[in-house]
Amino acid sequence: MDPHEHNYKGLGWQVISLLLSWLCHSVSGQIHYSIVEEMRKDSVIANIADDLGLDIKQLSSRKLRIVSRASERYFYVNLDNGNLYIKDRIDRETLCGRETSCFLTFDAVVEKPFSIFKVKVEIQDINDNSPRFFHDKFVIEIIEFTAPGARFRLQNAEDPDLGSNSVQTYKLSDNQHFSLGETMNPDGSRSPELVLEKPLDREIQNNHELLISVLDGGNPKRSGTASISIIVTDGNDNAPLFTENLYKVVLKESIPVNSTILILNATDTDEGVNAQITYSFTKTSGNIHHTGVFSIHPVKGEIKTERYLDFEETKNYELSVQAKDGGGLVAHAKVLVEVLDENDNAPEISLTSLSSPIPEDSEPGTMIALIEVHDQDSGENGEIDCYIIEDLPFYLMLSSDNYYRIVSRTVLDREKIPNYNITIKVTDRGFPPLSSKMTIVLEISDVNDNPPIFSKSTFVAYVPENNLPGASIFSIQASDPDTGDNAKIIYTISSPITEPLSMSSYLSINIETGVLYAQRSFDYEQNKEFIIEVTASDNGSPSLSSNATLLIHVVDQNDNSPKILYPSADIGGSAVFEMVPFASEPGSLITKVVAVDADSGHNAWLSYHFLQVSDTAHFVISEHTGEIRTSRSFQEKDVLNYKIVVMVKDNGDPALSATTTLSLIIADDFQQVVPKLINQVKDEETQNNLQLYLLVALAVISLLFILTVMVVIISKCKQPKPSAAFSSLTTNLYPPIDPRTFSMYSDGTLPLPYSYNVCVALDSAEGDFTYMNSNGNVPVENLIDADNVEQGTGNLIKASSCNDQVRLYNHLLIT
Repeated sequence: MDPHEHNYKGLGWQVISLLLSWLCHSVSGQIHYSIVEEMRKDSVIANIADDLGLDIKQLSSRKLRIVSRASERYFYVNLDNGNLYIKDRIDRETLCGRETSCFLTFDAVVEKPFSIFKVKVEIQDINDNSPRFFHDKFVIEIIEFTAPGARFRLQNAEDPDLGSNSVQTYKLSDNQHFSLGETMNPDGSRSPELVLEKPLDREIQNNHELLISVLDGGNPKRSGTASISIIVTDGNDNAPLFTENLYKVVLKESIPVNSTILILNATDTDEGVNAQITYSFTKTSGNIHHTGVFSIHPVKGEIKTERYLDFEETKNYELSVQAKDGGGLVAHAKVLVEVLDENDNAPEISLTSLSSPIPEDSEPGTMIALIEVHDQDSGENGEIDCYIIEDLPFYLMLSSDNYYRIVSRTVLDREKIPNYNITIKVTDRGFPPLSSKMTIVLEISDVNDNPPIFSKSTFVAYVPENNLPGASIFSIQASDPDTGDNAKIIYTISSPITEPLSMSSYLSINIETGVLYAQRSFDYEQNKEFIIEVTASDNGSPSLSSNATLLIHVVDQNDNSPKILYPSADIGGSAVFEMVPFASEPGSLITKVVAVDADSGHNAWLSYHFLQVSDTAHFVISEHTGEIRTSRSFQEKDVLNYKIVVMVKDNGDPALSATTTLSLIIADDFQQVVPKLINQVKDEETQNNLQLYLLVALAVISLLFILTVMVVIISKCKQPKPSAAFSSLTTNLYPPIDPRTFSMYSDGTLPLPYSYNVCVALDSAEGDFTYMNSNGNVPVENLIDADNVEQGTGNLIKASSCNDQVRLYNHLLIT
């Protein structure tokens, strides 16, 4: 029968028996199972979910998994039922060799919440290996005169199984000369010995063939056999002897190659060829691992290393050596080599899980990643210290023996640091210490925690009036340190104060770029400034916003011509007549041109000039005040009537202007005017008949006007004055001025803190302004001199002359 077939037939009931005896208990946070080796694939070990206290329905969501460097190839978990299964064949002898205890360990990891459970699976031995001799045949040479009772040591059989499943008894086939004995070795094992019971006679039989059997203690038992060929020789009656039956050697794993670790010494009392000893290894299953690692000199007995030793690969070597003399006698010994660990392996780091990116508003204590550290060395060489080498807002938390969690220490801010390179360093405690590093890149995802920010709270823009509708006038920008939709900014505008017209009729804003556009052309004279509140809102959820104030100043342009208030252009388009006394002294004030400009600043600075005058030598005009004065005395030969064109020009670029025409009549009283006018008309009739008709009409109109004025003067003046006719005539030549005209120019060239009317005087020393009371009524007597306005006393001053009263009365008649 094939021994392997025999082995597997006896395996079935042992597997079933051991499956029923598995043990599950928790000691110091560990789950412990016990199974037998050689279980079939997909065999159930236990329900690990129940043992861990987990809900089977949550196994998938909590990601129950096995984490191990070596055990993952042997076990797996079914997330549907929570059972732990055999994944691959487990051979205890391959995993643990001759060690009395054999364990496979792994970590069971679950998340939400995160937990790690140590699971330890003990592998129980079964009788799955038969004992066997390394050589199927032994050859022993025995001198024929060897005395009975001589013992010849045989190679012992090997069985990888343990305990009762290992070698138990040896048996020798029936024969007349030999029996089987056993010798106890220092390590507790037993070696068979061949005992000579009856003297040999080479001449009768020079060769004996025996069969030796070895049995283990399993159920059923397993066995192995080998043949013994005994050659009866003549003469060599002393076998070699080792100085020790068991040699022990302790080596560091860093020992150089070709180093001598031991020199064997065996002696033989024979002489000649029978005393020549040869050393060699005996290849048995127990020392097969030394192949290629050690070498032995056949003559010197020197054992050397063939390659570097590795404690992590093999901790102990058992070498079987023999010394054989020239006569064929053999002595056996064992060499036990213990390898000492050295710090020749740097600790290793592996990333088990990583949560990246994480939101910047994650709470402190959030788990970022799970790492596993491992060192193949043992003792202090395998003890590991793990830490983060930089000052980062993270720290390490030990979860189990080999696992660390990376946890956030504080609230993160993506706008300050968008990502982190977390460098973890592990260092063992060996000498010298070895270390490794691993860098984890952690991305921080954005949340909408920053509102848009303007560079300043108030912006000022200057826009010239008469701008083109639809033109861009200003660009306002806000920044948002967030990203994506959280940083996408939308701009809106509103008015913080009530406007007579909707703000949208004047301005609009591009919601994406923040560029403001004029919806219409601005007029400085209507709107001098706009106060706008600009709101920048991001596209986050919830949306954040901030405000800024924009002051738009409309810049004045020279778009208004000067307006002449006196002489008024409303008198039928004809020239205004002024009476000039013939006896006027040089420098006497004749009249004053009054004009305003709706513009402001330089555009409203007015200057007065003669544009056309019949004889400029008689009159001059003040460039700044518009006062017209005589430049010299009049003569009888001088012309009676002068026509003067006055141009009022502003200071804009280009300058705008207006003109008015004055007719100055030289006469002491009105009676002198008519004959002179008639004579003048007659003289001019020969030149132009049309001018004659014009002058006649003018004389008639003037006469009627003077009569009206005289009636008014008689009724108003209590005391007649000299030259009253002339005074009344001169006074009433000033046309009345509508006070509403000035409301259009409240911001023009004549700004005053009070509403006023204009009463043009013949002399600049006379008062030109009248205070208005609160209800708009103007007392006739409440005239104030213009020079007294600056005093701010507000005292009422009566008109200094009857002419003032006449002018005011004319004004009241008109209004």
